[in-house]
Amino acid sequence: MQPYEMTLAAAAEAIRQRRLSPVELVDSVLARAEQVEPRLSAYVTVTADTARRSAREAERAVVEGRVSGPLHGIPMGLKDLIDVAGTATTASSRVRAGHRAESDSTVAARLSEAGAVLVGKTHTHEFAYGLTTPQTQNAWDPTRVAGGSSGGSAVAVAAGAATFALGTDTGGSIRVPAALNGVVGLKPTYGLVPRHGVTSLAWSLDHVGPIARTVEDVALVLGALVGHDPRDPASLSGGAPSGYRPVSQEDLTGLRIGIPGNYYFEHVEPEVETAVRRAIERLEELGARPVGIEIPMTRYIQATQWGLMVPEATAYHERTLRAVPDLYREDVRILLEAGELMSAGDYLRAQRARTLMRREWAAMLRQVDVIAAPAVPMTAVPAHQESVTWTDGTTESVSDAYVRLSAPANITGVPSLAVPVGRDRAGLPIAMQLLGRPLAEDLLLRVGHAYELAQPGQALEPLAA
Repeated sequence: MQPYEMTLAAAAEAIRQRRLSPVELVDSVLARAEQVEPRLSAYVTVTADTARRSAREAERAVVEGRVSGPLHGIPMGLKDLIDVAGTATTASSRVRAGHRAESDSTVAARLSEAGAVLVGKTHTHEFAYGLTTPQTQNAWDPTRVAGGSSGGSAVAVAAGAATFALGTDTGGSIRVPAALNGVVGLKPTYGLVPRHGVTSLAWSLDHVGPIARTVEDVALVLGALVGHDPRDPASLSGGAPSGYRPVSQEDLTGLRIGIPGNYYFEHVEPEVETAVRRAIERLEELGARPVGIEIPMTRYIQATQWGLMVPEATAYHERTLRAVPDLYREDVRILLEAGELMSAGDYLRAQRARTLMRREWAAMLRQVDVIAAPAVPMTAVPAHQESVTWTDGTTESVSDAYVRLSAPANITGVPSLAVPVGRDRAGLPIAMQLLGRPLAEDLLLRVGHAYELAQPGQALEPLAA
């Protein structure tokens, strides 16, 4: 096994025991990035020189007995919405040409303090406003979409060009690309991870979270990210007192797992449904008790998501949209211009719907501990496919399809974890989504980790390797 193939947890243990040098690990990941980038285009920029300097500093600290934790010397990618001092934050847009961040974002500073090594800034769908990241190719099949908007982060992790990465999630932008590339992605509770220094898409829906190869890896990253930051008005206090690393056990006896009878299994590819239901059965074999539930207010989900996101995004881009509209990609510019046509009444109705939805979800989540459902309704589609037609004749845009099952967690702010559970006949990854109560990340990670332990054959390797 090459160092770039190691999970974060395995690499951290090898570094701690001095069986692996941070320099060896970073060099391996950089070599892998150089190998796969021509096919996959996960990175806006690879910061090879600074990464090697940081790796040498991490190595000196190891020799001196100053290992700062499980992220010490671990190579990471950061979505190019996340500020790193002296480095461009392009948002994968011509609008940001020549930009340089003056200071670190909160999450970049915390990861640096934890010893992580920045390998580069990863591509996003322009300003995170889309579900495909068209400039990046899927790690399993470069002719298919990477998912978005954190497509570069998911592809880098899946291809071994980063040991972990950060993404942002406004309507599914961590979980969708994680699902389509066979890696694990966590959208934390709204406000748990501070967003200071992160370019916004929609203030009331934006989240920052980790993408990695395993649930345990995601938990290790999350532990370094949480904590109150007064510079983010939505920032929450605290986190799990003992961290988020899940206990290595498969027993889920007594856990109530909610199985949706509506919404989440509607307009879903048969192979996706079969794989997710089989994963749920595995959780039941581990002791979880299934409880049937009904998802509330489903007819309002799409309208509420777009009713919040579109005007908030347009407000953020108001000045540049008027000054340099031609610098935006056409799909993003059209959405931003559409936001100018929405009334204050429309936005307030969406806010009211969210308030009601949060109340109904809180009541539903008192009946169960975790909800299990598909992460996305279909695997990665061909790069230029714009719509999907379901068996009942219903046609849906690709973006609407991918956001449909992830949006409820953004609207309500509850945590959601995407975990690989198999592949379809074309060899493309399928993922299950676990949702829970606010601040119940430790429980979601425990359940996801138990599934991984029970299904060791599900460790997926991208076909692009």
